[in-house]
Amino acid sequence: MLRKTGKFILKVLLYFFGISIFSVFLFKFIPVPFTPLMFIRTFEQTVSGEKIVWKHDWVSIDNMSINIQKAVIASEDGKFTSHNGFDMKAIEKAYAHNKKGKRVKGGSTISQQTAKNVFLWPGRSYIRKGFEAYFTVLIEVIWGKERIMEVYLNSIEMGNGIYGIEAASQHWFNKSAKNLTKQEAAAIAAILPNPRKYKATNSSGYINRRKSIINRQMNLYPNPDYYLK
Repeated sequence: MLRKTGKFILKVLLYFFGISIFSVFLFKFIPVPFTPLMFIRTFEQTVSGEKIVWKHDWVSIDNMSINIQKAVIASEDGKFTSHNGFDMKAIEKAYAHNKKGKRVKGGSTISQQTAKNVFLWPGRSYIRKGFEAYFTVLIEVIWGKERIMEVYLNSIEMGNGIYGIEAASQHWFNKSAKNLTKQEAAAIAAILPNPRKYKATNSSGYINRRKSIINRQMNLYPNPDYYLK
């Protein structure tokens, strides 16, 4: 019995590693057509009787303004170009504050957020965080920073039913992602903590303050190395 169980577990693990590695390799070369969160949001809209909104237009990183890339680095992950997928100081800081019951920004990097968005489900369980760490290592090794940024900016939620920077640019500013100004990029980055609650235009005082901070921080970051190729 134990032998059969062991063989079954080994087989499941081999299938998991094979499928996961193949999926990461596949999405290194082709656009990610949808994410689990997109289906979850659509289901929630259907159940609540809301109008179903699903706007998602994939664009290559060459058709994204460098402003939005610098804005999300400034707001979400200042060490994106230098870490290996994990910002240990940010994780330790978030853990220490969370133990005290304080609300703070999480310690997840852009790489971790990308791994979660593309391959996993929302949640805070240790099991999901374990899978997130596994996929983060895979995309760091197989994709590299440029592809991670490209997938991240094409996949994250940037409004109610708005996914990816091209759809967000059209929704908030009626223009292509390639033409976003520094101020517009900062405005979109400012709402990422809760893009269904906050607005990039006609914003609250809180979001306007975040815009100003991100705008200033963008000056501290040079163009990412991959952008200078």
